[in-house]
Amino acid sequence: MTYSVIAALIWMVAANVRAMFPSKDNHWKFAYAMIAVGIPILVWVFIDHGLMLAGLLLLGAMWVMRWPVIYLSRWARGKLGI
Repeated sequence: MTYSVIAALIWMVAANVRAMFPSKDNHWKFAYAMIAVGIPILVWVFIDHGLMLAGLLLLGAMWVMRWPVIYLSRWARGKLGI
């Protein structure tokens, strides 16, 4: 396994473990930090392994961080008038 995949798996484990504990702000500060760390890791995986593995990791990240994705899709639908 390459360092990029190991970093992505550590990111996934950290996000899952943190989601198990309660938070006063519903994990939004942590979500912003994880998104800021996760995007460079995803680019690193894309450079090392290509689109297929990066796409799979993106789907996994979207599964773990589902509420930011849901709010982004709601915002986009509101802007597009769908």
